[in-house]
Amino acid sequence: MNELIFIPLAGLGHLVSAIEFAKLILNRDENNLCISVLIMKLPLDYGVQNFIQSLTSQPRLKFIDISLDEKTSSGFLNNHERFVYDFIDGHKSNVREYVQNIPRLAGFVLDMFCTSMIDIANEFNVPSYIYFASNAAFLGLCLHFQALRNEQNLDTSKYVNSDEELSIPCFKNPCPTKVLPKHLLDSRLASTLFFDGIRRFKETKGIIINTFFELEPFSLQTILDSEIVPTIYPVGPVVSFAKSGHFRNNPSEIESIMEWLDEQPDLSVVFLCFGSMGSFEAEQIKEIAIAMEHCGQRFLWSLRRSPPKGKIDIPSNYNNFEEILPKGFLERTKGIGKVIGWAPQVAILSHKSVGGFVSHCGWNSILESVYFGVPIATWPLYAEQQMNAFLLVKELGLAKEIRMDYVVDFEGKDNQVDIVSAEEIEGGLQRLMVKSGENEVRKKTKEMKEKSRVAMVDGGSSYNFLGLLINDVITNIS
Repeated sequence: MNELIFIPLAGLGHLVSAIEFAKLILNRDENNLCISVLIMKLPLDYGVQNFIQSLTSQPRLKFIDISLDEKTSSGFLNNHERFVYDFIDGHKSNVREYVQNIPRLAGFVLDMFCTSMIDIANEFNVPSYIYFASNAAFLGLCLHFQALRNEQNLDTSKYVNSDEELSIPCFKNPCPTKVLPKHLLDSRLASTLFFDGIRRFKETKGIIINTFFELEPFSLQTILDSEIVPTIYPVGPVVSFAKSGHFRNNPSEIESIMEWLDEQPDLSVVFLCFGSMGSFEAEQIKEIAIAMEHCGQRFLWSLRRSPPKGKIDIPSNYNNFEEILPKGFLERTKGIGKVIGWAPQVAILSHKSVGGFVSHCGWNSILESVYFGVPIATWPLYAEQQMNAFLLVKELGLAKEIRMDYVVDFEGKDNQVDIVSAEEIEGGLQRLMVKSGENEVRKKTKEMKEKSRVAMVDGGSSYNFLGLLINDVITNIS
């Protein structure tokens, strides 16, 4: 059996997606391949440790802990801008030590941030592939800005805080600079290191993208026509169908949520959830509460406590929601709403009573909403989520806007925090939940739901691309 090495970044959005993709390969190829997922535990938990502890190795899927000792791992935190890259580089000897004992090594599948591990693949004379857990439009954006900076020597920091709109190859519409990820624009060391990694994509045998051709035909075709990168393999939607939240919710909490949803009419509930890092300050929570109460919409709201100001950590659950919500809110909305902590998102989105999703626009959440046919109202927070919101609203027509350019201040540097008003929130909800016959977004989302499922089965676009990838891996072994 030939062993394929997966090296994901140990953040939930990267790790879960990579593991689900590994399972897709093994389900498709039963005779040639086995996979080892190498786990590098971050010194900050970010909610990942419980998930890692829930993993169990199977005959052809192993999880190998190659983590550094806590003191060494935490030492990388001293240089904030270099942290991710130094942290990954620090694991090279552990990867080398594991790989040198493999009798039949097939190659490496690397997270987009783990490109320095290409060096290890080259040492052992095996191919490497990138697993890009985001979308094709973002890949195109990264490649475009990498060329602007490294090949045309353009100072992209001039676009920071600009109102310009740019023509970008993977977008049909002019793209406002205010929705572009800040690390693509600024001139800090972290940005330079990021683009150094993007440049190395061209050294690999292929880029695997968690998207599908029917969802992003324009962006994918643009990348294919450019011939600036190796072979691309759109293999999505790669979605985890495990009981999401099982490592954070106790069974009685999940049962209570599902029982409440069972009592609601079909497509009547709007689900508010902002991802593993999503939380708001008291003033913003008040505006959301006013909007939910005033619009009269049935709702399920995942509400979580922010970390202390300036501390980067995952949010926690409230012991008592009354300490943060307006007085009497829970009582006044008792008939139409339910406030919860951590949400079992897949279980909720797949429920027939859920008709809308107020989302931070993380790519995994977007794919889940597409797969289950739930239209989105956009409220991005960080990373590439503002660009994802623009993609959904303006390029694909699969979402309504609450905001597209909202950015959360994790570091607590801004004295004046941006507040989305109750009126804005309510307006977005009304556009999202308008009756089905008048709602073009709902119609498009329903159509894309069917296309997403067809893409993954025999004869579908992603099914075929996965077959091509597996053939390429096996051919390289031969």
